[in-house]
Amino acid sequence: MAVDGNWKITLSTPLGDRDATLNLKADGNTLTGKQAADGDEADIVDGTVNGNDLSWKASITNPMPLTLAFTGKVDGDSIAGDVSIGPMGSFPFKGARA
Repeated sequence: MAVDGNWKITLSTPLGDRDATLNLKADGNTLTGKQAADGDEADIVDGTVNGNDLSWKASITNPMPLTLAFTGKVDGDSIAGDVSIGPMGSFPFKGARA
């Protein structure tokens, strides 16, 4: 699938840019994998994929405990979209295949 593989992404957050890595695997419409940043790694949950469109959630602990909800699109070796942090709003992310 177009989304399978390792990715390096940058989240443009209110606290500044944050780098993360993704390991994504699509199985039908289900997206699984891992997301890592700042020495922490979390399983991707509630992941879906529809063609090049994807969404997932990941829980983080740094800089504070939050569940991040991602929606994005893969275009070749690029990935981009938005991250929602609930009542705190949303912000963009972008990256490339690692």
